[in-house]
Amino acid sequence: MKKFYFFNLFFLLFVCRSFAQGQQDYSTNAILAQRVKALSEKYPQWVKSKSLTQTAGGKEIWMLTIGSGKTETKPAIAVVGGVEGKHLLGVEMAIGFAEKLMSGIATDSIKTLLTQQTYYVFPNMSPDATEQYFAKVKNERSGNAIKTDDDRDGSLDEDDADDLDGNGKITWMRILDPTGKYKLNPDDPRSLLTADAAKAESGTYRLLPEGIDNDKDGTFNEDGAGGVHFNKNSSYNFKAFIPGAGEYAVSEKENRALFDFLFDAFNVYAVVTFGPVNNLSAPVQFNPSGIAKRIITSWYDADAKTNALVSERYNKITKTKDAPKTQAENGDFSQWAYFHYGRLSFSTPGWWVPKTMPDSARKQKKFTNEDPIPNYLRWAEGQGITNTFTPWKAVAHPDFPGQTVEVGGIDPFVLINPPYKMVDAIVAKHTDFLVALADMAPKLDFINLQTEKVSDGLTRVTVKILNGGDLSTYTNVGDRSYFLKKITLKVNTNASQTVVSGRKTQTIESIQGKDFKEFTWLIKGSGKVTLEAGSPTTGSKSISVTL
Repeated sequence: MKKFYFFNLFFLLFVCRSFAQGQQDYSTNAILAQRVKALSEKYPQWVKSKSLTQTAGGKEIWMLTIGSGKTETKPAIAVVGGVEGKHLLGVEMAIGFAEKLMSGIATDSIKTLLTQQTYYVFPNMSPDATEQYFAKVKNERSGNAIKTDDDRDGSLDEDDADDLDGNGKITWMRILDPTGKYKLNPDDPRSLLTADAAKAESGTYRLLPEGIDNDKDGTFNEDGAGGVHFNKNSSYNFKAFIPGAGEYAVSEKENRALFDFLFDAFNVYAVVTFGPVNNLSAPVQFNPSGIAKRIITSWYDADAKTNALVSERYNKITKTKDAPKTQAENGDFSQWAYFHYGRLSFSTPGWWVPKTMPDSARKQKKFTNEDPIPNYLRWAEGQGITNTFTPWKAVAHPDFPGQTVEVGGIDPFVLINPPYKMVDAIVAKHTDFLVALADMAPKLDFINLQTEKVSDGLTRVTVKILNGGDLSTYTNVGDRSYFLKKITLKVNTNASQTVVSGRKTQTIESIQGKDFKEFTWLIKGSGKVTLEAGSPTTGSKSISVTL
């Protein structure tokens, strides 16, 4: 029986390692489950896995705890992927980080890191949506499998997209119409731009997602499959009555399960999200008016400076550039992690289409319009990437009799997910960043300890508590939330010793990176006392003092 068990274990690890090395495309939920299981079985001392909950579609929400010993007592980073269902790269970055981190466990630096800190990894928070990438008909999807009435007409999921040209992809329809708002892009006529009336431009096309008006209400594909978006269902800046938001904030099991865990995880000092928002390539800016509001909309100044410091480290490690500007949606998870959870929150999509320069040998010209599609097509051509654009093709459309309707355009998923062969290098860079971020964690130390005999049996003790890390012990917004645990400083005495002046037990406000706070006590008695300082996000430190 033992031989059979060990054979099965060896076979599983061999298959999963071989798969990770030879994988040709993004992970299905089944493959992700294999990769999660392989990590916990190969590294049982360091990795624990469990399912937080199941989605409406019956998909598991996996969680990996990476560390040793009592992981819940050590400072931690939460790593969250799959917050946006169309962004499969985020899933690969999260699970790939766990795999690459553990592949280095034989090195002293990684062993030391994982004995001192913890990583909580949530590879995919939108498994219902990401599975659409592997469907018979590919269609970008962000919502889970719960049925919704997005157009508020009393029917559920009654107007989904339709594959009119039968190519297994949901792309676009352009309808020749003098009342349309779109025109051909002069940089590349395969793409369309909004006509600018202020420049006396006229539109010649309507542009719609590929499909039929199934419920005949005049709107196309407005109530299809795909219910509530994980990344629209957070409590911060939640907006009701918009498609994908849910009936109320944190209505979905996957959101509640993650938030419940995180609110109990007082040791988390930073959250890293692999999703659409990017405050790592370019940090947030402090806005004084934003923190004067009842519901704040700006990071605090000290926290914004920390973001800038981490951003500098990120750009140095990943060497990424030309990142497009991003805007957080209502209910965005990374915003929740700062404004409601009160932690440092860093987010990056990990990859974007590089800006291209014209090739004079091919008689290419510089683009004159801001449009991601021509840039992608030029980049893809330079990379030898094919089959990611569907040429426009005329179809007979029942909703536009007698009109010219063409189906085609950029394929789903390709603008935010690179070819899979590029994923490993992206994961490697972001693994290095996550290790470097842990090295920036707050670290407490007692320095400049001094004792002075004031009189017989009375000693003045003075000490500085230094935060030797780059990050603050907790955020300024955490002060406002009242939900983070501050540093507790204790003077541990015996029965014959008395603290005459100064507080025997006190809590300390946040200490910025490389900064310190000084404390003084008058203690009556002799012998040794112990000073102890600690919090869930910093760990504990103690020092003995002889009176």
